[in-house]
Amino acid sequence: MKKEIIEKIKPGATVRVWERIKEGDKERTSKFQGVVLAVKHGKETGATFTVRSTVAGVGMEKVYPFYSPIISKVEILTAPKKVRRAKLYFLRKLSKKKSREKIGVAA
Repeated sequence: MKKEIIEKIKPGATVRVWERIKEGDKERTSKFQGVVLAVKHGKETGATFTVRSTVAGVGMEKVYPFYSPIISKVEILTAPKKVRRAKLYFLRKLSKKKSREKIGVAA
């Protein structure tokens, strides 16, 4: 992943992650779009970011390593205006509308 994109991935940002999925001998790409809850371990090789989304009414979280060969592309859709926490785990208990209000993303 490029350095510019890594610096833009921050808690509260809405991102779309394209990942390569291998099914048997075939390979396809799948996208996962959601809000970044946490970025852990800075810029070291084991650094990860957590993305949360609601799929079919069920909250779903995925943890991606920054330097994973599985990730083909990351798009930053929106950046938060101001976030007061480094880890946004409190968004797990809120509805989608309330969480957008809390992190200050324009609906």
